[in-house]
Amino acid sequence: MGGEFARWRERVIFKGSKMTPTQTKIEWEPNARRKYETMITRIPLFHREIAKIVVDKKAPMLARERGADMVEEQDVVRAFFSEVPMAFYSLMIRLLQEAGFDYKKHELK
Repeated sequence: MGGEFARWRERVIFKGSKMTPTQTKIEWEPNARRKYETMITRIPLFHREIAKIVVDKKAPMLARERGADMVEEQDVVRAFFSEVPMAFYSLMIRLLQEAGFDYKKHELK
């Protein structure tokens, strides 16, 4: 698990994510933002900033891909699923549940 995390951390911080920055700021649905912030505070400190970087970029991108004008719960959940290494899947599921996300509704098939 440590090796996978190290590769992910290197990709995100040192080489930059393959995600491009959004061109314009997009609003967040307040309930989705509250749940996201709750979840971020529960992520272990060592992983927290990296998760925040990738989800803060990916969730707005997913909202734009849907043609939405606002980041919603489904965008946050899908961002976590697409960007967090599978080695952390069980932790991610637990934290999504604790934050109040209905992750099963948005889980990638």
